[in-house]
Amino acid sequence: MKLDVIKLDGGKAGDIELSEDLFGLEPRADILHRVVRWQRNNAQAGTHKVKTRSETSYSTKKIYRQKGTGGARHGDRNAPIFRKGGIYKGPTPRSHGHDLTKKFRKLGLRHALSAKAKAGELVVIENAEAEGKTAALAKQVANLGWKRALVIDGAAVNEGFARAAKNIEGLDILPSMGANVYDILKRDTLVLTKSAVEALEARLK
Repeated sequence: MKLDVIKLDGGKAGDIELSEDLFGLEPRADILHRVVRWQRNNAQAGTHKVKTRSETSYSTKKIYRQKGTGGARHGDRNAPIFRKGGIYKGPTPRSHGHDLTKKFRKLGLRHALSAKAKAGELVVIENAEAEGKTAALAKQVANLGWKRALVIDGAAVNEGFARAAKNIEGLDILPSMGANVYDILKRDTLVLTKSAVEALEARLK
């Protein structure tokens, strides 16, 4: 499939042939869902913790005699039945991550790129270079109509562009190796440089 290549000032810079294997697939929600779930689960801290009855700060002395009170037979105040006692079977620190094969992760990325291409939310620019001035880049982004955009560059991100983009709300930038399904789907517009297209095609072939 062919797509026009533009410059940051909005001018045309020719066109580019995009691989059908990366940008021409019929997007499958089940594949995208599995990859996003894998990403979010791996990012989850898993540090939630409650105190068990051995960790609460009451005395372990028997609170009253066993017989003759007319009440239930209790031991110490740390029992889960009491207010502020230990929690029974509560959450403990653990990893929420699970495995997903490299082959499937690559497939998910191909479907994410295809989803953006099919929705008309894919833009290819000649390069992502700037002098580091936020105001100038913000004006260009506004003129191009990008409100929530992810810019993916080649092997490395241009320092001036990264510095200028840092304070622009809704504009993210990643090197090609950082391209991932969650960030691509999260933004309304996916912007690829020509070097990013080449790098992604080499990475996902």
